[in-house]
Amino acid sequence: MNIEFSSQELRDLGIAWIALSVAFAIFFAGGGQQALFLLGTGQFGLALFVSLLTAGVAFLLHEVAHKVVAIRFGQIAEFRADYGMLGIAIMSALIGFIFAAPGAVYHRGMLTEREHGLIALAGPVMNLVLVVVFVPIFVVGLVLGSGIVELIGARGLVINAFLAAFNMLPFGSLDGRTVKSWSTPVFVGVFVLSAALTVLLVLFVGI
Repeated sequence: MNIEFSSQELRDLGIAWIALSVAFAIFFAGGGQQALFLLGTGQFGLALFVSLLTAGVAFLLHEVAHKVVAIRFGQIAEFRADYGMLGIAIMSALIGFIFAAPGAVYHRGMLTEREHGLIALAGPVMNLVLVVVFVPIFVVGLVLGSGIVELIGARGLVINAFLAAFNMLPFGSLDGRTVKSWSTPVFVGVFVLSAALTVLLVLFVGI
C-alpha cells in the first residue's frame, strides 16, 4: 500500500493543523481578552505549543487515519481544508467556545457499506489510540512534577476522547452517521466508550 500526499494536501493539512491549534489555544486561554493578555506577557506561545501537540496532533492523525484506510480499500483519497470553517473555529474561540470542522478526507471509488463504515470509524479509533498514547505522558508529568508535561498529557487525553465522542455522533457529515449505517453495535460500542472516557477524564484529569 503506497501512501502519498500531494503538495496541496500537505499545505491544507499544515494550515488546518496550525489554525485549529490557534483556535484551541485561544479557547483554553479563556477567549479573546485572556488570549491577548497571554500574548502581551509572552505566554501565548506556550499555549500554542501545547495545542499544536494535543489538539493539532489529534486532528492530523484523525484525518490521516481516514486516508490510510480509504487507500487500503483502493480509493483515491485526499484531505481538503475548509478555510471558512477554520475561520469560524478561530472566531468562536475568541468569544469563548470552540466549534471546529477543519475539513475532511474526500475519496472516490467503489465501496461496500462495510468499507464506508470502516473508513469513517478509523478517525475516532485513532483518537482512542491516542488516548492510550497520552496516558504515560500524563503519568510522567505527574511523577516528575513537570507542569508542562502534565498539561500536555492531560490535554491530549481529554481532547482525543472528546474528538472520538464528538465525531461518533450520528448526525450530518460526522463519522458516527456512516458507522451507524453500517453497524449499530459497532457504533454504540465506540460511542459509549468514547463518551464515558470523555466524562471520566474531564472529572479526574481536568483540562
